[in-house]
Amino acid sequence: MLPEIFELDFMVRAFAAGILLAVIVPVIGVFLVVRRYSLMADTLAHVSLVGVAIGLLARINPVISAIISSTVAAVLIERLRGAKKIFAESILALFLSGSLAIAVVIISFSRDFNVNLLSYLFGSISTVEALDLYFLIGLFVIVIATVIALYEEFFLVSLDEELAEASGIRAKALNLIMVVLAAMTVSLSMRIVGILLVGALMVIPVITAKQFEKSFKGTILLSILFSLTSVISGLFLSYYWDLASGGTIVLISLVIFLLGLVANRT
Repeated sequence: MLPEIFELDFMVRAFAAGILLAVIVPVIGVFLVVRRYSLMADTLAHVSLVGVAIGLLARINPVISAIISSTVAAVLIERLRGAKKIFAESILALFLSGSLAIAVVIISFSRDFNVNLLSYLFGSISTVEALDLYFLIGLFVIVIATVIALYEEFFLVSLDEELAEASGIRAKALNLIMVVLAAMTVSLSMRIVGILLVGALMVIPVITAKQFEKSFKGTILLSILFSLTSVISGLFLSYYWDLASGGTIVLISLVIFLLGLVANRT
C-alpha cells in the first residue's frame, strides 16, 4: 500500500518533477562550475523573475514568460562575453542587478499577485502542474541527448576554450547551447526549488562531488546522486513539516556538502 504522500496527485507530480530536475540540474551545473561560471545560474534565476513578474501581470503562464526572458538573456550574455570587451563577471553582475531592478518595478505595478510570486521565489510543491511536468520531460530528453552527443566537445570547451577552438571545435556555438540549456533549466526549476535558490542546487551538489576527486564522468554521476538525495528527502520533509520546498532541498544539499568536507579531511 502506498504511503499517504503518494495518494495526492500534486505530490506525485512534485516528486516526478523533482527527480527529473535532480538529474538535469547537476548535469548542466558541472560544466558551469568547471568553467568558473557558477554565478550564471543565479543571474538567469533573477532574469527569470522578470519573466514571472511579466507573466503574472499580463495573466499568461509565468513559466513560459520566464523561459523566454532567461533564454534571451542567456544569448545576450554569451554574445557580450564572446566579444571580450567586458569581463564575464561584470556582465553577469550587470544582468543580475539590472533584472532584479526591472522585476521590482514590474511587481510594484500590482499588489494582487504577491502570494503567487512567493511560490516562484521559494518553491512550492503544491503548485506543480501537469504542464510543468511535460516541460520538464521535454527538457530532460533534450539535455541528456545533447550532453551525450556533445560530451567530449563540452568537456574540452569547459576545460580550455582556446585549446578547444584551436582543435577545430566551434566553442562559441557550444557555449551558446550550454547557456540556453541552463536558462531553460533554471526557469523550469522554479516550482520546486524557487528562483532565489535554484542557483544553489545547480552548484552545491557539483562542488560536493568534486571533493571526492573522481573523474569528470564520476563527478557528474556523484553530483546527480547528491542532488537526488537532496531533492527527494527535501520533498518528504517539506510535505510532512510544512516547509518551503526550495529552502529545505538546499539546506539538505549544504548538509551533504559539510559531511563530504568532513569525510575528505579525515
